[in-house]
Amino acid sequence: MTNEKYKPLLEPFDFSNGVSLKNRIVMAPMTNYSSNEDGTVSDEEVDYYIRRSKGVGMVITACTYGTPNGQGFPGEFAAHTDEMIPSLKRLASAIKDEGAKAILQIFHAGRQVPKEIAPNGDVVSASAVAYPAEGKPVPRALTENEIEAITRDFGEMTRRAIEAGYDGVEIHGANTYLIQQFFSPHSNRRTDRFGGTLEKRMTFPLAVVDEVKRVVNEYAKETFIVGYRFSPEEPEEPGITMADTLILVDRLASKNLDYLHVSLMDFWSKPKSGDEETRSRIELLQEVIGDRVPLIGVGSIYTAEDARKALTSGVPLIGLGRELLIDPEWVQKIEQGREDEIVTKLEIDKQEELDLPTPLWQRILKNPGWVPGI
Repeated sequence: MTNEKYKPLLEPFDFSNGVSLKNRIVMAPMTNYSSNEDGTVSDEEVDYYIRRSKGVGMVITACTYGTPNGQGFPGEFAAHTDEMIPSLKRLASAIKDEGAKAILQIFHAGRQVPKEIAPNGDVVSASAVAYPAEGKPVPRALTENEIEAITRDFGEMTRRAIEAGYDGVEIHGANTYLIQQFFSPHSNRRTDRFGGTLEKRMTFPLAVVDEVKRVVNEYAKETFIVGYRFSPEEPEEPGITMADTLILVDRLASKNLDYLHVSLMDFWSKPKSGDEETRSRIELLQEVIGDRVPLIGVGSIYTAEDARKALTSGVPLIGLGRELLIDPEWVQKIEQGREDEIVTKLEIDKQEELDLPTPLWQRILKNPGWVPGI
């Protein structure tokens, strides 16, 4: 029997468009490096998602690319041609068959594309600005025609997601990929209509939103979710500040999106910019968003108590990422009143038991500290 204290985590949630989730827990998007070389989803990858779709209300997939020069990682599944629709459908069906809503995260990696997997070594971004991390190539600036073509590619990814049976898409505007590269004053030094002022730096992100919404209106026969993920700040100077993000979020909240999704490593973290600010980023975002659009909060939530406290912040949905790698039955344990049995540190000998694909497992082992216990 569910502990009364944690019942709010299991309450259904209704989006304004009428789509209902069975509970408040969302699987956050995590790159798994485990797709086939041709861009189709692998058996290991499907098993990984099936295992984690049984408890949560909604699954947001790892990012998928819709432009040949937009692939950010080896082993990333693709949505750049109609030939990929059967692969996309296979994953959507696997998730939905377990009772969760399936959301396809769509993106372009921009300057984060490794040169070795970029077609002809062609790495692109908003501007030809060197990336601070060692070993990253200096990208070339996209032309206006290319920007418009990539905008249309986001629409095409959305059409393919609709045809493949997904319940929605999440526009990936976070984690220093192309959409964020346009919004950032660090990576966007353009002087045309796509850069310069804060308003112009929002041109591409908002154009992508408009194109995705247009395609949904044209092709979706049933209600279809559109979300947007963002990172609130950057360490660079100049870089995205919390003040910049609050302006962007205000604009996004007026776009009739179904949700916004903040990318954070710590749910309760405070802004880097503005030392006088004592409130958390979540509180500041909630203040601007109000009740216009639901916000998914995420970041170092491991226990049932972590999630319960996060829900008291006012966010209606809680994203779990690393914790679902560690314990795929997290939700079920709360449902059954077994929250004390939730595992919060990854056990090194449990790869097969946890249905973690080998490429993902190898990445975890190479990055100790990303997942607690390693």
